Amino acid sequence: MPKATPLNALHREAGARMVDFGGWDMPVNYGSQVEEHHAVRRDAGIFDVSHMRVVDLHGAGAREFLRFALANDVAKLTVPGKALYSCLLNESGGVVDDLIAYFFREDFFRLVVNAGTAETDIAWLQHLNRLANQGVSIQPREDLAMVAVQGPNARAKFWAAFAETKSATEGLKPFNAARIGDEWMVARTGYTGEDGFEAVFPARDSEKVWRAIVAQGVRPCGLGARDTLRLEAGMNLYGQDMDAETSPLDAGLAWTIDLRESRAFFGRPALEAHPPAWDFLGLVLVDKGGVLRSHQAVLAKGGEGTITSGTFSPTLGVSIALARLPKGTAVGDTVRVQVRDRQLAAKIVKPPFVRNGKPLVSV
Repeated sequence: MPKATPLNALHREAGARMVDFGGWDMPVNYGSQVEEHHAVRRDAGIFDVSHMRVVDLHGAGAREFLRFALANDVAKLTVPGKALYSCLLNESGGVVDDLIAYFFREDFFRLVVNAGTAETDIAWLQHLNRLANQGVSIQPREDLAMVAVQGPNARAKFWAAFAETKSATEGLKPFNAARIGDEWMVARTGYTGEDGFEAVFPARDSEKVWRAIVAQGVRPCGLGARDTLRLEAGMNLYGQDMDAETSPLDAGLAWTIDLRESRAFFGRPALEAHPPAWDFLGLVLVDKGGVLRSHQAVLAKGGEGTITSGTFSPTLGVSIALARLPKGTAVGDTVRVQVRDRQLAAKIVKPPFVRNGKPLVSV
């Protein structure tokens, strides 16, 4: 049986179509995935992301432990609430997970990890903790729930629902978070290419929080819209664009790997021994008559590549994709994509495709 978030009954009450997602019973849409997508780009939408796992790290050695465990360097985090996106790597340099780390105190960091890899992540962190010998306490927070409120009007509508949070969050910069009391965290680290907040709070308050936000005219949105939004924003999805067999250098994530200093982080030797084998770029379908999907072959000048994520973009009105392509493939090139029994032309672009409601590529 799939697991259920604290908001499961409300999703069913709202008529959501539910699916098994990484072992969780989650809403894929509440009627119209396209309308949910447009609500986030034009106004505000709310997502239940309580299936993602909050993991708190406590102890004097927390920073040094994370400098060893993560490919990006938490030494960059010096202001309380500052966040950092990073990969957690295995011995071969593959991606165990991508996650966000938040710094609050020298003895307190918070991680938010993906739902489908949460148990693996926690076990791997505990293994690395033993290797690092920093004596860090690793505490999964199953007592917490999380929602994401995204869109150009998301923050204003969140404040309308929870006026008491405004003073702590009004000046919050992107990729920062604020703790409100002992139980709430509000972050500005979205996954849609739009502004907004992610609120973390006690699971017992889930229904109250959800209803208060929806009452401000914020549209409930499911996994379907979340996927089209994140792909338009050029954001990777674990299990499609990268996984434990894939180097982050082949997944467009070189910017999350800090190699500037001689810091010994786990997986570094493998990354240095294996330079990038692929270019990771975007595609916009030029020909009509198909939709770009994961696993489709891409025929480029230098050989054959593969689409990792593909969809129809509601904002652009064309099909788009992320793809691993032969080295030397250039932005502006035209390639052929194998869509069923046809080879359709697509143009190479640099992601993101859409950000803050504005198209960033020509179609």
